[in-house]
Amino acid sequence: MENLASIRNLKSCVGQTVTLRGWVYNKRSSGKIRFLLLRDGSGIVQIVFVKNNVPEGTFEALDLLTQESSVIVTGKVREDARAKGGVELDGLKVETLQIAQEYPIGPKEHGPDFLLSNRHLWLRSTRPHAILQIRSRFVKAVRDFFDGDGFTLVDTPIFTPAACEGTTNLFETDYFGEKAYLSQSGQLYAEAASKAFGKVYCFGPTFRAEKSKTRRHLTEFWMIEPEVAFNDLEDNMKLAERFLEYTIQTVLKDCAEQLALLERDTTKLQNVRAPFPRISYNEAIDLLKQKGVPTEWGNDFGSPEETALAEHFDRPVFVHRFPAKIKAFYMKPDPTDPSLALGVDCLAPEGYGEIIGGGQREESYEALLQRLHEHGLAEANFDWYLDLRKYGSVPSAGFGLGVERTVAWICGLDHLREAAAFPRMIHRIKP
Repeated sequence: MENLASIRNLKSCVGQTVTLRGWVYNKRSSGKIRFLLLRDGSGIVQIVFVKNNVPEGTFEALDLLTQESSVIVTGKVREDARAKGGVELDGLKVETLQIAQEYPIGPKEHGPDFLLSNRHLWLRSTRPHAILQIRSRFVKAVRDFFDGDGFTLVDTPIFTPAACEGTTNLFETDYFGEKAYLSQSGQLYAEAASKAFGKVYCFGPTFRAEKSKTRRHLTEFWMIEPEVAFNDLEDNMKLAERFLEYTIQTVLKDCAEQLALLERDTTKLQNVRAPFPRISYNEAIDLLKQKGVPTEWGNDFGSPEETALAEHFDRPVFVHRFPAKIKAFYMKPDPTDPSLALGVDCLAPEGYGEIIGGGQREESYEALLQRLHEHGLAEANFDWYLDLRKYGSVPSAGFGLGVERTVAWICGLDHLREAAAFPRMIHRIKP
């Protein structure tokens, strides 16, 4: 097609006649002029058709167009400082591909259930479009960071024979007559890969059968999990803060337009700079008591506790050395106090809570075997994982970061469901 262009690149096409392919976002008329707003996925541009400058029948074709009708438009690009993107088109020709039926999503307010049921169409609106562009840029920044830091990407399996994070929130499935589960985490496999490559990360979908209706939970979400051989807890925190600083600052720089459309106040995001403050679980308990937040030593932190702690700092905060009893079987106990685990959570400000969870792994075969028994886990399901402690065992550490929760924080969203193209929740598996 002659001089086919995208709306994103029109600024470099001033004075040229170009062809755009897309969908009608809106239209209006004024006497012998028709104004067509066209979107093509890369942006939105206004095309102005003047009756005397277009072939006969063009206005009749334009008047038949409905919202989301698909068209091919040819026009000449001209600068216009008032226009979004700094350009408009003088329309020369329009070809209709399909006249859309009455579009169900209009300018009026729609409830969240209606919008989620029509998510396949709602994605075309400016708000979800901006959010998913931000997500896309964040994901690229993630890969750029790890790829540039000498990490090897290792894709870990979705079907697993055993639990990683606990047995109560697994999706069970039949695997040719055997029980299998949808992966809660790729961490155990990343640990194995780290002994082959040194520094690895896995990045894929994970599943939690939590019957939770909070704004912080989805049943299917994407997780980034780096794992590094020879790293300890402190190394792990340094990696996490470098990673967060790079990815957040990259998104702020490259997605300013989308964040402005969401009316996001980025002040707190601009503060995401290393080093982050670090407090122990014991210090966190004392701080919560000072703030009058009811809590007891030995309990894990929920949303109220995480929010109260994060409010005390101007950037994300690390909380480390949680009680060992509330952490996973593979977490290494603190040598100075075995009642504590060498684990860490990174809490985001503004009420978004834990965005990173991780820690140092137990490298002793005997200690890990004992922990498996204490947690009531079948040794046979973890024989390969125990092997890692037989053949050149070393300290290692890593963490997991949920994409949707982090994107929700970046965008200032009220609910994680907006951070996924097609969210999966306890009562929603369609579309």
